[in-house]
Parts: sequence; structure tokens; C-alpha cells
Amino acid sequence: MVPPSLPRMMDCKHFLSLFLKAGKFQVSPLMRAQQPMPHFVAEALKARNLLATYQARPDYQRNDYLGWILRAKRPETIQKRLQQMLDELEKGGVYMGMNHPPSTRK
Repeated sequence: MVPPSLPRMMDCKHFLSLFLKAGKFQVSPLMRAQQPMPHFVAEALKARNLLATYQARPDYQRNDYLGWILRAKRPETIQKRLQQMLDELEKGGVYMGMNHPPSTRK
């Protein structure tokens, strides 16, 4: 039950700003849990000289790539997803199989 003193529908940004002002917690630009960088992914990025390209992508894209790779159960699927990420980073202009003009390589 919502106390009568609180509005029934509070704007999410307003709600977060109240907590931030009160110093209750820190909000990162990445709202989902941040995926750890597995050693094999870091090594693959370095081997193809794509670490800087990977790091230039927005937080959400880096996190999505890692989560997508790490959710795979079979080793073949992990390798296939890793290869897709590496190919997309190398090509530029693509993110998870979709057109992404901001990442187009010059």
C-alpha cells in the first residue's frame, strides 16, 4: 500500500534525484549489473588489436556483448558469439547484428 502522502506515480528521474541528493546511493550510467571481462575475451581483443575499439564503445554495448557471450552454455556458442563481437568491432558500424552508424570506422 502506498502511503497517501506519496504521489501514486512518481517520475523515475525525480525519484532517483531525491536519493542522489540524500547521498543514499550512487547511480552509474550503466543501470544493469556490469559484466566482468573474462580473460579469454581480453586476450582475443588484444590479439586482433581491437581493445581500444572495444573500449570506445558505450558502456551498455560493452556490457551487452559480455553478457551475451557469458550467457552461452556451449563452448561452440561462446566462440561463435566472441567471433561475432570481434568481427563487428573490426568492421565498425555494426552492433549485435544491427546497423550502428556512430561506430563506423574511418
